[in-house]
Amino acid sequence: MRRTDRLFDIIQILRDGKLHRAQDIAEKLEVSTRTIYRDMDTLVASGVPVEGERGVGYMITEAISLPPLNLTVAELEALNLGMAIVAEAADPDLKAAALSLADKVDAVLPTKTIADADQWKFAVYPFADAARGFAHMPTLRAAIRAKQKLRLTYTSKEARVTTRTIRPLHMEYWGRIWTLTSWCELRNDFRVFRVDLIQTAEALPELFVDEPGKTLADYVP
Repeated sequence: MRRTDRLFDIIQILRDGKLHRAQDIAEKLEVSTRTIYRDMDTLVASGVPVEGERGVGYMITEAISLPPLNLTVAELEALNLGMAIVAEAADPDLKAAALSLADKVDAVLPTKTIADADQWKFAVYPFADAARGFAHMPTLRAAIRAKQKLRLTYTSKEARVTTRTIRPLHMEYWGRIWTLTSWCELRNDFRVFRVDLIQTAEALPELFVDEPGKTLADYVP
């Protein structure tokens, strides 16, 4: 299993809001407890709201409002890189938000020298794959708003390509991994898709209405 996939699976385990021991997560994912400790450190550093400690357990907490920040040069470079990636997205709303955020950051921070390209190499690990999903954002978001069915071509973590007809319900952002919660008509059950693993997303002419047992409120991760 790739480390990116394992990090995603850990997030899925923690998202129920309960306390999970690293040992239990390690057994479920068939890795060592020490590996889970390192993964938790990575998730925390990546901005996922994980709290806990070794020997006690971990859980995802609600996001909190950020206080005023004093950014290091490296942190500022990371922020600028993220905004640059989003600004290249096909979604006009996200692009406009990225440009607006960049203006706000520029207004409150002193001018910094742009780092050499080599100093950005850290960005390829471990969440750079998420950028692949940006192209699908307009289609996914529009379908959620319109309650419009989608046909997805999706590559699973096992590298199997499947085609699904879904009812898109909700999108979430977990430490630079976007997920799409949906009702899958093939499985007749809820499914969570990683947006970066979606190959194609086609809006179908068929709309859907909320049905008992198939709404976001009925979904229990």
